[in-house]
Amino acid sequence: MKRNLVFLVVLLVALPTLTFSQMEPGSPAQARIQQEVRHELLMLPYFGVFDNIEYGVDGDTVTLLGDVTRATLKSDAENVVKRIEGVQHVVNKIEVLPPSPMDDQLRLALYRAIYGFPALEKYALGVQKPIRIIVKNGHVTLEGVVDSEADKNLAGVRANAVPGIFSVTNNLRVVPS
Repeated sequence: MKRNLVFLVVLLVALPTLTFSQMEPGSPAQARIQQEVRHELLMLPYFGVFDNIEYGVDGDTVTLLGDVTRATLKSDAENVVKRIEGVQHVVNKIEVLPPSPMDDQLRLALYRAIYGFPALEKYALGVQKPIRIIVKNGHVTLEGVVDSEADKNLAGVRANAVPGIFSVTNNLRVVPS
């Protein structure tokens, strides 16, 4: 994977983004841009549990990162962020996952294994699921937030139990509710 660079961004789902700001930290303009970027990305019509979009704000520049299953989602994300007042530049580093019937089958199996398990069903409520399932060539990455270390470990164990997976990287963050 081409992830040798470390980016200080946090998931859209439940955490505020970290910013590399040239504006004053916590300035109203900076907070407004962050809030609007988050809102616009979450409102994208095809943004789902198998996609992960992260962002960072640096002054008037927004950097988009993550993985999506549809090329249109990558361009849609860039287009909605460009329209936000105060955003002058958008750096789109979102990766479009390669189409693969095998990966599609794994995504469905992983969804059932994680969200269908009784102890993790609470995360299936709501439109935006807090556990993102990213599958690339049989390798799985779990992104998002959970309430406890036990839930994080359980999601990892459930993902590892799905046949046909080569590896699982559990990047879930624990954020007590």
